[in-house]
Amino acid sequence: MTFNEFNFHPDIRKGVKIAGFREPSPIQEMTIPIIEAGNDMVGQAHTGTGKTAAFGLPMLDKIAKGEIERALVITPTRELATQVSDELYHLGRFAGIRTLTVYGGVGYGRQIALIHKGVQIVVATPGRLKDLYKKGKIDVFNPEIVVLDEADEMLDMGFLEEIKEIFEYIPQNRQTLLFSATMPEPIKELADNILYNPEFISVVGDEDATTNNIIDQRYYVINENERDDAIVRLLETEKTNKCLIFCRMKREVDRLSEYLAALGFNARGLHGDMEQPERDEVIKGYRRGQIKIMVATDVASRGLDVKDVTHVFNYHIPFDPQSYVHRIGRTGRAGKSGQAITLVTTGEFKELKRIQKEVGAEMRLATIETDNGLSEAVIEGLIEKIRSSDIHPEIDMIINAVTDIDQKLLLKKVISIMMNREESVSSDRIGLDQNMVDEMMENYKDEKKSSRNNHRRRRR
Repeated sequence: MTFNEFNFHPDIRKGVKIAGFREPSPIQEMTIPIIEAGNDMVGQAHTGTGKTAAFGLPMLDKIAKGEIERALVITPTRELATQVSDELYHLGRFAGIRTLTVYGGVGYGRQIALIHKGVQIVVATPGRLKDLYKKGKIDVFNPEIVVLDEADEMLDMGFLEEIKEIFEYIPQNRQTLLFSATMPEPIKELADNILYNPEFISVVGDEDATTNNIIDQRYYVINENERDDAIVRLLETEKTNKCLIFCRMKREVDRLSEYLAALGFNARGLHGDMEQPERDEVIKGYRRGQIKIMVATDVASRGLDVKDVTHVFNYHIPFDPQSYVHRIGRTGRAGKSGQAITLVTTGEFKELKRIQKEVGAEMRLATIETDNGLSEAVIEGLIEKIRSSDIHPEIDMIINAVTDIDQKLLLKKVISIMMNREESVSSDRIGLDQNMVDEMMENYKDEKKSSRNNHRRRRR
């Protein structure tokens, strides 16, 4: 099937052609006819399957044909709202369809003014949208189609009550579409309350099978003090295009992104404490390829959908299996292969095995071999260290004591001492190999068995 087989308005067809769309993805092929027919729908699909175009194209088509006047898309984060709004704008621009992104952290005035001027599509985050409706600022905006995108993310972020309240302000005679990667009970209950006789579409099973085949999942068992060395060596040796590095804490994002940048890597951080203009700048730079390495927390990266991410690195193991699935799903898109690499310490190894079991992922153990000599990153760091170092107060005494050595040769000797010191702290391998991991697991089993026996003896 091709997009030409859908009976889209000529201006929408032009937008599809310029976007380079040829054949619809499974979610698009299944949902577009349902939405065009005016039915409510629940779509279960992960980010990256083409959901935005799946609900966006029939929505834009209805506006272009004059069947509806307004549509609303609700997303969990500002980043995703901007992303969705951009895509809808580009697909509908030849039909003159106006879109507006509404989120917190900026002034109300412009958003309210543009809604009153008659934008056709509003893409909004729950908090700001609820405030605008509650304060009576956008009573004029009565959407005929409402889309809840990434509903499970909104549940995780605590927006469920806001969503329920928003629907109290929206007309009942609407078409409602709900998209979610997972279907926990609260989302099912929400769907029962806000949708009328919906059709259900799921492409999760197919996508998971594709993901397992396309994403190569590896892990490295390391010591805690080897994390930085490990990530640097992997960035040097892996053939990356764009990559995501996940940390657990905001302060780790700042520290690691600054460390990598100091070593010459094109890296920037992203987390929730950053000001919105800075976050927008980082995301735009990453999407356009001006930034190659994004260091982020789970929350900051929610809804982030960027093409051509070749690698996802878990600098820290995620807290739960679902987070692991969301993280690695950022690579291996659109039929391309991807790499998911996780760093774990011996203490975290049991947690990795739990994730592996619950997710059903095929992860393989790997080791990071180091080269003889110094890596490029270490040399860059050494150069920077020399440039930024203060001159020791007793340096003149040493120089005067070695006047028999040519100054250029002296410089080479001093730098060689520094380089030898760097080499001496490097090992032939970072992390544990298979034999060492097997031995570690045997020790763990013995300790567990011994602990059980001691417990039984105490009970007697």
